[in-house]
Amino acid sequence: MLKGKMLIGQSGGPTMVINQSLVGAIIAARQQDTITGILGAHHGLAGIMNEDFIDLTTQSTEQLELVANTPAAALGSVRLKPGKVECEKVFEVFKKHDVRYFFYIGGNDSAETAHIIAEMAKEANYDFCTVHIPKTIDNDLKVTDHCPGFASAAKFVALAFMGDDRDNAALSGVKINVVMGRDAGFLTAASALARQTEGQGPHLIYVPERTFDIAQFQKDVKTVMAKYGRCLVAVSEGITDSEGQPVMTSGERDSHGNLQLSGTGALGDFLSSKVKEAYGDQVVRVRADTFGYLQRSFPSVVSAIDAKEARMVGTFGVEQAVLHAEPGSVAIRRLSNSPYASECFMTPLASVAREATALKLDYINKEGNDVTQAWLDYVRPLVGELPVIGML
Repeated sequence: MLKGKMLIGQSGGPTMVINQSLVGAIIAARQQDTITGILGAHHGLAGIMNEDFIDLTTQSTEQLELVANTPAAALGSVRLKPGKVECEKVFEVFKKHDVRYFFYIGGNDSAETAHIIAEMAKEANYDFCTVHIPKTIDNDLKVTDHCPGFASAAKFVALAFMGDDRDNAALSGVKINVVMGRDAGFLTAASALARQTEGQGPHLIYVPERTFDIAQFQKDVKTVMAKYGRCLVAVSEGITDSEGQPVMTSGERDSHGNLQLSGTGALGDFLSSKVKEAYGDQVVRVRADTFGYLQRSFPSVVSAIDAKEARMVGTFGVEQAVLHAEPGSVAIRRLSNSPYASECFMTPLASVAREATALKLDYINKEGNDVTQAWLDYVRPLVGELPVIGML
């Protein structure tokens, strides 16, 4: 059994429940005799290299629970892919502070970072355990059934579309909402939960897993408008053309090579112009919104299941590290839908690092402009109850 300090950090995009994982890990660590201290790194790897730590050993339980129910990353986050020089610096800090356990909360890029560090520790014969604790609103980690953070963001999207559908019904026209999702359409697909009766939107849903054809999009919108007199569209920011290129991007990339897609209304404006083009001289009310970062950390919009499982993966990660001292990533296995039940298990870091998954083909309709019942059966238990929409 390893004995020494534990260091924990947060990386990548924040979520509504990422701090549940942080607090779950801290509380579990306090119960372990082999963990002699708990350090929190400000802004992940950047904080480690700068030895910018907060002592988490003495934080009160009341304060921790307040943090757990607060969105975004309490320690601060970072997007940084370590190279050889950075890893060497990290290990200098680990040795200096007698860090024997490292927990990194994040997505597949963070899992890659954890894997790099674990391999380097092995080569250096440094007694050490690295565990990746999952989170991502993209829901695109491999192995796990779903990712902490996704269900709460999905709930935000569903609620936003519920309200926007009523707005669109009151002032008829075409409304396009651009939802986060670089390569996977899980979050955009969650908009379908907003529909409670025939005719409610979103009427069209487009995800990156299917090629986006502008001419077909124009035809789809006109078909829905002819049927309902209005059209509410959900579209992923990462939709791609026939050559596999994003329909719209700034061209900028982060340190992991990921294209930057959010934070601009360019895609919504482009699609709006294409709808207007389809109608020619006919006047049609067309509007577009980009949900952007609001989806990640909106206070009070949280799935109860999401909060519970986010705490669970943090706790489980620490317990498994102390018990086995083996590197790995925490994953979730769904046991049943009704009543909903799940459990945690460990998977090798290499099975999660860097690679991503996507919506299954049977979750998308054959036309590529909507989702199927199979998708709703998957996502509904995670999001939980939603308001009932009243109509005259």
